[in-house]
Amino acid sequence: MRNGVCGSRTGLRAERKALLLEIYEKLFAAFGPQHWWPARTPFEVILGAILAQNTAWKNAAAAIANLDRNGLLSLEGLCGLDGAQLEALVRPSGFYRQKAKRIMTFCDHIQKNYHGCLEQFLDQDMEPLRQELLTIRGIGPETADSIVLYAAFKPSFVVDAYTWRIFSRHAWIDETISYDDLREYFMEALELDVQMYQEFHALVVRTGHLYCRRKPLCQMCPLGGYFDGLVFLRP
Repeated sequence: MRNGVCGSRTGLRAERKALLLEIYEKLFAAFGPQHWWPARTPFEVILGAILAQNTAWKNAAAAIANLDRNGLLSLEGLCGLDGAQLEALVRPSGFYRQKAKRIMTFCDHIQKNYHGCLEQFLDQDMEPLRQELLTIRGIGPETADSIVLYAAFKPSFVVDAYTWRIFSRHAWIDETISYDDLREYFMEALELDVQMYQEFHALVVRTGHLYCRRKPLCQMCPLGGYFDGLVFLRP
């Protein structure tokens, strides 16, 4: 019985891997490399991950541009600001009071626990880094995984609303799946590969933005009509 369960899980993992690689290849063929995340430094990635919460990327980018024009895309620069100043600069991102507090909370964490050395913080192993990020107020799983993958260059797959929407609409996952289970859906089947995870996430976002909208454009989508809609989630 034990061997049967193990065998079924191994087979399921192989099927899921084949499905995910086929999805990846079709999206990459359609869109090419995405060069995502658009940032020059790990700290800029972190700011973007926080500012992009609950808003379109263009709004987060406008807030980052404000910080850049004022020479504030650094931990040291932001630590010298008061809350009102930061709120004004990140206002284009929406929920600007909350996001200003979250940015300052993150900066304070690095100052107090790592003497302001962001590199030391990001140099941790993946799982301890992710768990520590989740203890910082205002950083949830998606933001934490974005920071781990794009700022620390460690293989933690990022899932978002587009991931859930695309995969649930094709019936590859259950609609009630949790964030952590959806993340594991990818990480259990795929090799731990930073570059591939970055590209896959970016391609999913591109697909969701262009085609898998609230009113989907399935006939135009690179994934439209290619798959049978089988569920590869549970043994």
